Amino acid sequence: MLAVDENDEVFTGLGDRKLGYGEAANFTETILENLKTAGVQQAHREDRIEFASLTPWPGRYVCAEGRYVEGGGETGVTRRAGIFVGPEFGTVARPDLVEAAREAADVGFDVLIACAFSYDAHATEFEKLGRIPILKARMNADLHMAGDLKNTGKGNLFVIFGEPDIDILEDGGDDIRVRINGVDVFHPNTGEVRSDGADGIACWFVDTDYNEESFFVRHAYFLGANDPYKALKTTLKAEIDLDAWATLNSDTSRPFPRPASGRIAVKVINHLGDEAMKVYKIARNYSPVFISGL
Repeated sequence: MLAVDENDEVFTGLGDRKLGYGEAANFTETILENLKTAGVQQAHREDRIEFASLTPWPGRYVCAEGRYVEGGGETGVTRRAGIFVGPEFGTVARPDLVEAAREAADVGFDVLIACAFSYDAHATEFEKLGRIPILKARMNADLHMAGDLKNTGKGNLFVIFGEPDIDILEDGGDDIRVRINGVDVFHPNTGEVRSDGADGIACWFVDTDYNEESFFVRHAYFLGANDPYKALKTTLKAEIDLDAWATLNSDTSRPFPRPASGRIAVKVINHLGDEAMKVYKIARNYSPVFISGL
């Protein structure tokens, strides 16, 4: 959407008008101002998306056009990103992303960057529509107080956390296990999606019988960057059974029965507190099938 002043004249610069937070139709403008300054952060700082320009766009779902350089340096290629901003209070659903991605594709954008405080479970699984990659950035809760927030660009206000990269392991019977390999992360310097390894994972959980409505933590595992055992021992102020801890400090789950629902869900949380979830269908022929469109 384009921004207009009290005389119904369009102003294209995001910083041309400073309305107080809470004024009508100003939430999106405030988010875009912070997005232009802060960019989009990922687990590694070198993968930060910095916008060369960010201007309003007169779309129904896409509200701005952002341009960034893919590859860096003088040989980099300028990419056009359609920006979708979720509601100030509420959750972005999968249909919202579908419509935004279609709109971005229709006008020739290279990628859709969605910014929202929260996404529903089915939205977190949605990665691409046709040729349009969909990057889902979680907005920091501090943006709810944007009127009092200094727009310095130093905070992690918009963070993209990729989806879990997992393997389903067969135990040769009715039980299966899950192994976490890392997190698939978008690298703006190359435009590729690569597995980032397990070092960036703080903890991960498995719902061994996902009902498509609520995620129940039935298995919990903690990896940690340094010595998670020491941190847990200090927090609990008690000794921990090392054998029991070894089963929790693992990138491979304990065996569990095949789900009656036919689905399992894996949720991963990084060291910044961002989370992502992925749902798998466990087929009767003992081969896992990822559900890309629930």
